[in-house]
Amino acid sequence: MSPSVRKSDFVHVNGVNLHYLDWGGDGNALVFLPGLGNTAYIFDRFAQRFTSKFHVLAVTRRGHGDSDYPDTGYDLETLTEDVKQFVDLLGIEKVIFAGSSMAYVEICHFAALYPDRVQKIVYLDAAYDRTKFRKFEEQYPLKGVRHPAAGDPCFSVEEFIAYTKRISPEIADIWDDLYAEEILHEIKITPEGKVVDRISDELNRKFINISRNYPPEDSQTKAPVLSIYAIWDRILLPDYLTEEQKTKLLEFGKGIRLSVQRECIEKFRQDVPHARIVEIHQGHHWCFIKHEELVFDEMKAFLLE
Repeated sequence: MSPSVRKSDFVHVNGVNLHYLDWGGDGNALVFLPGLGNTAYIFDRFAQRFTSKFHVLAVTRRGHGDSDYPDTGYDLETLTEDVKQFVDLLGIEKVIFAGSSMAYVEICHFAALYPDRVQKIVYLDAAYDRTKFRKFEEQYPLKGVRHPAAGDPCFSVEEFIAYTKRISPEIADIWDDLYAEEILHEIKITPEGKVVDRISDELNRKFINISRNYPPEDSQTKAPVLSIYAIWDRILLPDYLTEEQKTKLLEFGKGIRLSVQRECIEKFRQDVPHARIVEIHQGHHWCFIKHEELVFDEMKAFLLE
């Protein structure tokens, strides 16, 4: 299926308009939720691969992409209620969730509140107790070190894309036509003609605070779970760093950061003993893009069990 076949539409739920994509398909509803900063379009290639067995959709949360940006509602209860009203409006009684990154907090909380509504869950490098992230954030060795071009204004989409690739090696590593489409829904043009992120720094901090202050409710998850982890043993070094800074970043990544990830994985394993856990070494956070075939095979096998 080509991306042009899928349906792009909006629903009005919980006082806001949420954008969603619908790739069609027969069978139980499989709903993808994107991570912080991303939109439904990030799944445009991957999601359609499941339409032979499932009705596949993806929804963009409030404050993201083409969805509404209200002044309020940036708390876990409201975000979770958005998801609930979305599946309610579409007549989905039991849902299969697949969530990337921050989507974990909404899915985990939904599963705790409405266990009978969740058929299965797939976490795509998502199931982390982010309250533990403070540990490595506090010890990050390059605080205050920024790309020399950070903050430079961009006056065209092409300039913004080039800028994004320069300051984010992770995004540059997976850049293709998919992300080129995705980024068009992450940006806006100001009255002054600048191309900027649609999510302001203030709003971004609100979303980060939600995830950092959420004590996981994994032990209440009753549905079958597949949790895929991209192991942080591959570090992409920005080219603007000095050799000394690169050394410090490598040591930090292989030491403190990796140990925190391992702690999170083991805690999840204990809290959800029935979960199937897959670790991708030399992994990429957007594992469903970088490791598409591996992730697809694991998801397909899990969903068809």
